[in-house]
Amino acid sequence: MKTGLIYKIYPKKTIEKIDDKIKMLGVNGDFTVRTFLINRLILTALVFGLCLFLKYGYILAPFIALAFYILFEYLVLDYYIKKRGKKLEREALFFFEVLTLTLEGGRSLRHAISLTVDNIESEISLEFKKMLDEVSLGKSLNEGLESMKKRIPSDTINNAILNMIEANTYGNRLIDVMYNQIEFLRNKQMLNVKALIAKLPTKISVISVIFFIPIMLLIILGPILVKFIMK
Repeated sequence: MKTGLIYKIYPKKTIEKIDDKIKMLGVNGDFTVRTFLINRLILTALVFGLCLFLKYGYILAPFIALAFYILFEYLVLDYYIKKRGKKLEREALFFFEVLTLTLEGGRSLRHAISLTVDNIESEISLEFKKMLDEVSLGKSLNEGLESMKKRIPSDTINNAILNMIEANTYGNRLIDVMYNQIEFLRNKQMLNVKALIAKLPTKISVISVIFFIPIMLLIILGPILVKFIMK
C-alpha cells in the first residue's frame, strides 16, 4: 500500500490520472506525480496568499486560486502532451516507413523494430527502444507494446501499435496494415498543412491591421501633421 502526503490529500483516481499524463510526456520526463501534485498545492496556496493583498482580495483570492489550480494542469501537462502527440505523429511517418521496409525483408517484428531503432534517432524511436528494454527484462513483446501505448498521446500511433499486437498474436500480415497506417499518416499531415495554409489569410489580415495600416496612415498623414505643427 502506498503511503505519503499526496495519498492522504488526493483520491486514488486523481493520482492515477496524473500519473498517466506524466507518462505521456515521454521517457525523458523530469518530474513525478508527487512533484507535480505537491508543487501545484504549494503554488496555489502562494497565489491565494498573494491575492489577499489585493483590493477585495479576500473575495477574489478563492476564485483566482481555483482558476490557477485548474490551469496549472493544462499548462504543465495537457499543453505539452498535445504538442508531443503532434511531434510523434510527424516522426512516426518516417519511422513506420523504415519499419515496414525492414519487415519486408522477412524479419520478425521484434528484430525489425530493433533494427529500425538502431538506425533512427527520434523521440518515437526512444519510445520503441524503451519498449525493447522492457522486453529484454522479461516482458513479452505484446506486454511491452501495451505498456508503450500508455506513453503515446496519439490515437493514430496507438492504432498502429494495436495492429502490431494483433499481428504478433494471430499471425496476421502486418505489412499491408502498416502501409495503410503510413498512407493515413501521410494524408493527415497533408490535411494539417492545408489547414495551416487556410489560416494564413486571416493571420496576415490581423498583422496588417495591427502594423501596416497605422504605418500607411502615418505616411499619408505625416506631411499634413508636419504642416499643422509648423504653423
